[in-house]
Amino acid sequence: MTQKKKILVHLEAGRSISPLKALGLYGCYRLASRINDLRKDGHNIETMIQTDGTGRNYAQYKLVS
Repeated sequence: MTQKKKILVHLEAGRSISPLKALGLYGCYRLASRINDLRKDGHNIETMIQTDGTGRNYAQYKLVS
């Protein structure tokens, strides 16, 4: 199964995903690119900007039904 498909299944299960989670679970270094591919395929994916404990921002993605 491709990274794109694994991420889609993850999102379809109602879970959100961040770059760190994608790296740990699926070995995906370029989550934004996979999300872009999914959007091009017609999936409605919301981007939420989060802040970690050190004040750094990162994106978290969620499938919108």
